[in-house]
Amino acid sequence: MQTIRAIKEMQALSTRLRSEGKSIGFVPTMGALHEGHLSLLRRSKDENVFTAVSIFVNPTQFGPQEDFNKYPRDLDGDLDKLSPLKVDAVFFPDAGEMYPEGFSTSIQIGHIGEILCGASRPGHFNGVATVVSKLFNIVMPHRAYFGQKDFQQTAVIRKLVRELNFDIDVNVCPTVRETDGLAMSSRNAYLTKEQRKAAAILFRSLMLGKDLVVSGRISDARRVKSGMMGLIEGEPLVGVEYVEVVDAENLAEIREIKTPAAICLAVRIGDTRLIDNIIIDNMEKLV
Repeated sequence: MQTIRAIKEMQALSTRLRSEGKSIGFVPTMGALHEGHLSLLRRSKDENVFTAVSIFVNPTQFGPQEDFNKYPRDLDGDLDKLSPLKVDAVFFPDAGEMYPEGFSTSIQIGHIGEILCGASRPGHFNGVATVVSKLFNIVMPHRAYFGQKDFQQTAVIRKLVRELNFDIDVNVCPTVRETDGLAMSSRNAYLTKEQRKAAAILFRSLMLGKDLVVSGRISDARRVKSGMMGLIEGEPLVGVEYVEVVDAENLAEIREIKTPAAICLAVRIGDTRLIDNIIIDNMEKLV
């Protein structure tokens, strides 16, 4: 497993691999790795000759009141988790390498980054789009892998790849969950024991929304949202930021539920913000 900190070194390696006709799979992360990340890496290894993972806590996607400074960082622990997978390369630049003095370029991703999570995190998805573009140009993958848990992010990245003509296949992989359904997330480590127990309400509310839609009882998105909100609000430790039913492709809010659609939510438990979603492909199959 190669560990690489310099952009030029990573680019040189990728250029050589491409010249040899070897496929490159890539999983960008902010570290604090868990089974969700590892599942993406296993898929990449199944589908590519060479797999790279990046570990970089990207400052441009955090707002001034957000958790950049306390975001969990454990490089040694991450490397220990990656070693058994036989990942080929770990790219972990520092902020000065990625954003040298005078850096001022950014990508404006547009309306898709201003709704849902973007409404309360202005500029967040512009920061995501900028760093992912840089990472794509550095690692030069044929395929990139992202988790469905960050559903809005995957829609942003697909738009980025499509509109800026990156020659990269974007693969969105199923959310990996704890035994009680909570989506695995680096931020789960912030939760106290009581908060962690309360967080199970996210998955239960999504299952309620699914049942209401798939049973055919309700197609009015407002009624689905109302039922889910009522369930979540019964848990005193959880504050709802949003529950929305949107088009699964462009994230536009919908009133009459037709497939494909996504039910997305964001909550706060103490100081921790958590998100989750389900996608309805048809009235019988959910992811």
